[in-house]
Amino acid sequence: MLNLQAPLSQDLPAFFLTLCLVLLFVLLAELLTRKYSVSSLVVRKIVHLSMGVVIFFVPGYFHSNFYPVMAALVFLLFNGINLRFGWFGSLLAVPGDNKVPSPAVKSYGSLLFPLVFLLQLLFLWESHKWILQTSMLVMGVSDSLAALVGSSVGKKHIEHLTKNPKTVEGSVTMFLSSFLLLSASLLVFSSSFSGGLAGKPVVMLLGLALLLALVATAVEALLSHGLDNFFIPVSIAYVLYVLEMNQTIFLDHFLLGGLFAFLLAVFSIKVKFLNNSGATATFLLGTTIFGIGGVVWTVPLLTFYLLSSVLSKLGKKRKAKFDLVFEKGSQRDAGQVYANGGIAWIMMIIFSLTNDPAIFFAYLGTLAAVQADTWATEIGTMWPNPKAWLVTTFKEVPVGTSGGVSVPGTSGAFLGSLFICASAILMNVKWLSDFGLVQSLLLIGFSGLLASLVDSFFGATVQAQYFDPIREKVTERTHSMSPDGVLVENRLIKGTPLVNNDLVNTFCALSGSALAYTVIQNMHLFK
Repeated sequence: MLNLQAPLSQDLPAFFLTLCLVLLFVLLAELLTRKYSVSSLVVRKIVHLSMGVVIFFVPGYFHSNFYPVMAALVFLLFNGINLRFGWFGSLLAVPGDNKVPSPAVKSYGSLLFPLVFLLQLLFLWESHKWILQTSMLVMGVSDSLAALVGSSVGKKHIEHLTKNPKTVEGSVTMFLSSFLLLSASLLVFSSSFSGGLAGKPVVMLLGLALLLALVATAVEALLSHGLDNFFIPVSIAYVLYVLEMNQTIFLDHFLLGGLFAFLLAVFSIKVKFLNNSGATATFLLGTTIFGIGGVVWTVPLLTFYLLSSVLSKLGKKRKAKFDLVFEKGSQRDAGQVYANGGIAWIMMIIFSLTNDPAIFFAYLGTLAAVQADTWATEIGTMWPNPKAWLVTTFKEVPVGTSGGVSVPGTSGAFLGSLFICASAILMNVKWLSDFGLVQSLLLIGFSGLLASLVDSFFGATVQAQYFDPIREKVTERTHSMSPDGVLVENRLIKGTPLVNNDLVNTFCALSGSALAYTVIQNMHLFK
């Protein structure tokens, strides 16, 4: 619960000392970059690392969270102004400062660092200071070491991961340093555990440190432009918090779920269901759902993942003519994992914090939605000589057109939705029995079907569509490759450039979730 305590006069000296210490870091950073021409990346990461260490000791010399909150607000304001005007260049990321060419996109890490510190002060100070200390230490130290090693000795870049290149050497450094820091913190703070982690053997705590180190490394690998500064500590803090506070989540189940998610990610790369970014995102999503939700939440997700992945591989020859129409191929990336599984991921997190049964129906609704959308596309394009109509005008359009619907595709959408609910029914979920098995099938089935129509509506209206001048076809792709290997930009002919297929899929997933949740809430069954 959010909590701001009253200010205590004995904290004032520590408050001013902290401000002076940070100011000293900034001035030294400017001196090193301007006068001695030290790399801005090196200086920035040393400041980053130092701040992580300073924050680790904050609970030791402050008695109330009031002045740490004030300090976080001061740093947030200062970094916001600096990001706007660039007065202290040593604190700002610049394109190419990691010795790898990168797009000229601002990094918001200097803002997100004090922001995540502020949020943890407000939510964790009263009863879980050790979680704050642990998560911020890993972010401050390990993230900095990964960047320094990756930029200085990193040789092997990881393909198909993120727009800002990551190296194997940097990721290994991130993992090893995170594991050491997490292991030390969990062992040192074990006497502070009062919930689900209390009394756990050392080997299980080390297993937790290992899994959290993998999670932190995956987050750092996937995110760029400073977003990892926020999500590394948030992911660590979330896991530790629910393991401590939610008595229905067990550490051994979480570790087994994380192992299963890791093996699934490796398997997905081997069989080319996913590329590197998609497999990494799947590991993070799977660790949450498999480890925290258990088998009841896992089976519906696996039903979607396995059935839809296999279906996307079937009828390859027949579907080959659509490969240049759709934005992406059958090997999914992180964007597609977020679009198809992101809302389900959020539902799992909400449930772990609230234990509201209605969220489970929302979870099934969103999986039914993405299954329906996938099956509608796959079956619609595989079916021999189908007819398709634009969902907004019912005008006949070529199969594969964004916003087009067909009888085989729509039937497949409903059937796919039923499979999601049926898989949950097989797990003997009491909430489904309480609502009624037939009613559950109809609710989830129609949630998925209607969500797929929502997907088609957005596809027909706002999703970006381009004209490919090389093949003289309408496509979802922004660029095409000419026969001589030159990348040609396609011309926007419809929709909004920012609205791509992943965003439309997210709308679809959200609508299926919202419909199922609204019906259950209005029934007042679980009040």
